[in-house]
Amino acid sequence: MVVLSAGQILERLPYGEAFRFVDEILEISQDGIGGCYTYDSALFFYDGHFRDFPVTPAAILTETMAQIGLVCLGIYLMGGKVPPGKASVAMTSSSLDFLKPVYPGEKVFVTGTKNYFRFNKLSCKVQMHDAGGELIAKGTISGMLISRTDESGK
Repeated sequence: MVVLSAGQILERLPYGEAFRFVDEILEISQDGIGGCYTYDSALFFYDGHFRDFPVTPAAILTETMAQIGLVCLGIYLMGGKVPPGKASVAMTSSSLDFLKPVYPGEKVFVTGTKNYFRFNKLSCKVQMHDAGGELIAKGTISGMLISRTDESGK
């Protein structure tokens, strides 16, 4: 198996800059991952969620946990099988509990622990903590990691 560096994993993420919620991978192994992201106060969704009291939407928190705790770990587990620009992900299920809000400018830390990885389906226990170590959200996320091919099938 080819072992990818944190930088190589980030290169393979299938998200554009406006929808990438991973700043850094802090640790990674066959069994789990840790990473972080800071929600810039200029992000588009803060203008309307909520008026005069911006809070990060639960859908964005879910996406952050999925990107760090599932997708980055999945790319690592796939090793060299996913070339840059060819990863695609389909989230198949999630069950999450949200315990406290996240505000603009906050930095969060996400951990993902592998439940299982087989037939390119990955299931992970995920947790999100704030900079003080307080638990923000926890649960399980599962998804399929697919390596896209070009029109010729290569």
